[in-house]
Amino acid sequence: MTFSESLEFGHADRKAIYEHVERHGAVDPNDVRDRLGIDPSGFRHHVAILKRDGRLEETDGRLRVTIEAGAEEEYVSEDLEFHIRPARQEDLSGIVGAIRQVAEERTYIEAESVADEVDHEETLLRHNELESRMFFVATVDDEVVGWVHLHAPELEKLSHTAELTVGVVEGYRGHGIGSHLLSRGLEWAGSNGYEKVYQSVPSTNDDAIAFLEAHDWETEAVREDHYKLNGDYVDEVMMAVEL
Repeated sequence: MTFSESLEFGHADRKAIYEHVERHGAVDPNDVRDRLGIDPSGFRHHVAILKRDGRLEETDGRLRVTIEAGAEEEYVSEDLEFHIRPARQEDLSGIVGAIRQVAEERTYIEAESVADEVDHEETLLRHNELESRMFFVATVDDEVVGWVHLHAPELEKLSHTAELTVGVVEGYRGHGIGSHLLSRGLEWAGSNGYEKVYQSVPSTNDDAIAFLEAHDWETEAVREDHYKLNGDYVDEVMMAVEL
């Protein structure tokens, strides 16, 4: 299922099953059935249709929302081997940890809010009538060392835009991981019908601004004194790229 598809289910129980799985990330089918109070035969029928229609999939005995996001890719940079792949619900703690490490530098406010949101919801990927949220991760020896995140409200007037955050844990920078993550995220956004991707960073984050400019992002606006970091007022730099 792509994020550009409309969500139509044809049956109230089918919609309820999808919404429960989408809200919780990865769940035991029996738990879903018991929680929703659907009889076993009806539940199996609805799940089979949701699988057939590409809405849900079952992996390791747990139901998940199906999202078409491509395969895992392997890269080698000097003496470092890393992989970039679509995130899974099981990556939640690793992603939150990586974002918080980057956010400790006090230069990426938007990413910090993303970590707070997914940590609070305990759900990584979302696709419902209100919003869509996608992550890709970079891993080294199965440890999350970087991420790219895209978030889009399901509003008609904003349906062509998505907000992006991207970051790499300090000890793994300088190997091209950030560039590969950014490229993967923008490729996914383009294939799902988004025309413009944007993000905001404090004006003190020179490295992030230079990184984005090197990848053809442009500054659209500057909001003066928008952030207050360590007691000092800092401008917000609003940047975007057209796909």
